[in-house]
Amino acid sequence: MHDVASLKRKLDSLIAEVGAEGAVRMASWSDRIEHRDFLASAANLAHYLVLRRHDLRPLQRSLMALGMSSLGRLESRVLPTLQAVAASVAALCGEAAAERPSVRQFFAGEQHLAQCAEAVFGPPSLRHTALLVTCPTEAADDPTFMLRLAERGVDAIRINCAHDSAAQWQRMINHVHTAEQATGHRIKILMDIAGPKIRTGLARLPIGRERIGLGDVLALVPQGGLDRVDLDDEYFAIECTLSEPVLRTPVGARVFVDDGKLCVRIERVAAWGLLGRVTAAADNGLRLKPEKGLNFPDTPLAIPALTAKDRSDLDFVATHADGIEFSFVQSVKDVEALQAALAERRPKDWRKLSLILKIETPEAVANLPEIVVQAAGRQPTAIMIARGDLAVEIGFARLAEMQEEILWIGEAAHVPVIWATQVLEHLVKKGTPSRGEMTDAAMAARAECVMLNKGPYLFKAITELDTLLARMDAHQHKKTPQLRPLRSWDRAKLARSHKAPA
Repeated sequence: MHDVASLKRKLDSLIAEVGAEGAVRMASWSDRIEHRDFLASAANLAHYLVLRRHDLRPLQRSLMALGMSSLGRLESRVLPTLQAVAASVAALCGEAAAERPSVRQFFAGEQHLAQCAEAVFGPPSLRHTALLVTCPTEAADDPTFMLRLAERGVDAIRINCAHDSAAQWQRMINHVHTAEQATGHRIKILMDIAGPKIRTGLARLPIGRERIGLGDVLALVPQGGLDRVDLDDEYFAIECTLSEPVLRTPVGARVFVDDGKLCVRIERVAAWGLLGRVTAAADNGLRLKPEKGLNFPDTPLAIPALTAKDRSDLDFVATHADGIEFSFVQSVKDVEALQAALAERRPKDWRKLSLILKIETPEAVANLPEIVVQAAGRQPTAIMIARGDLAVEIGFARLAEMQEEILWIGEAAHVPVIWATQVLEHLVKKGTPSRGEMTDAAMAARAECVMLNKGPYLFKAITELDTLLARMDAHQHKKTPQLRPLRSWDRAKLARSHKAPA
């Protein structure tokens, strides 16, 4: 009894701290929240952030031994879970318990998350997890592409503004509306503004060398700066399409080339640019090409997320899209800038447009709660885990951990999450899945939406994904296992299956 009484005091103290400090954080957010429907969600997020500052593992084990909730699935309902557990512990102590949350109060956050997902992706159709598909260029001239998507119950399409033209985007959208009329199935149109793309430009190679490898030296210069490099011809050199990263990167910082295929450690800063040594590469090295990604994970980049091209594209996007995917968003100021740009273009109803926050950098991860509040406080919002750039920026070893944390923050804020980048990539591109990517796709069922990229076997991948998500939905909801009957070890069933026909 003494141990249970001590546990009760710990819970009471924790509830008081979560409530008080959560209120302080909510006060700091008050001017960002215009939608009153988001107030309860923001409060739950604030409570979650306070709670997760603690190491709850000893408390969890004590609760498990009493057969109670170990608090491991409270993201969408922080205070109701704590209060329900505290009431049960008080009853064990013989104390008068505070009023227990009702069933409606306990599951209100879960229901609100489902409503927010519907606002972004539309009502659930054939699957519990929404499906978002990236459009290839061919979709502009092939009406059957959108028709097949509609027939498969695809919930949303993604048009990438980094590719194609406004005329092609318009044809894609026209095909969507035609497919909707033919099938009666609504498809949301999400358009991805490109943001400041940091890419390689022209390269200079040493005579007789085509691939750069481990131990080689690489010069990195602003665009148009190859002629200013004061090095001998035996060095590799390549342009960076944006000058800011080259100007800001210090000695000792890492630079990744082509989705992390090459890691370069900077050894010298010169007037013309940077000089670094390759510290990681494939055994056969890498062929330097233009238009490949550059990542500067150790360098704070004060680059505005909205570019001149993005602002031009928004003239079309704000008129034709249901939602905007915001690339390279890193701060509250970035969200404010986009919302101001939308208000200029649709002053009366810009808040109806959904905003999808693409989380691609360590800065975006660190600022995620504030970014979410600024966005969801004013318009329907979702989070996209942009796992390609994010993996390079934070390290592949941390990606699995960070995926989980982003899912938790989204659930705590009642904001839907999109599981993106290379989902069933081998199946989409080659026609057969790898073992690892099937497991990865199964994990995607914990998000509210999963994104498939373009490829020749896209529709085969949709079929496989539908089967997989349907099976996983019976087993798992978010972090909660669903204990449906298991038949794999049913002896009676096995006996019937092996019984010879009469």
